[in-house]
Amino acid sequence: MHDIDLYAQIGDLKEVDYRNTLAIATMIEILIDKGVIQRKEFSQMAQKLDQMTIEELKFLRSR
Repeated sequence: MHDIDLYAQIGDLKEVDYRNTLAIATMIEILIDKGVIQRKEFSQMAQKLDQMTIEELKFLRSR
């Protein structure tokens, strides 16, 4: 019975992850469409953040 509950929880998490990803992608597209950001600018920042260490991200956030 515990296994069934665990699988159900994993399924719920997948749905939440999908909805969150959809919301973020939608916001990004709206910002690009309105000219607030450029797709290239977004891509470059995502790459930069992806390459940073946890300590660098914490420092950046604390400024």
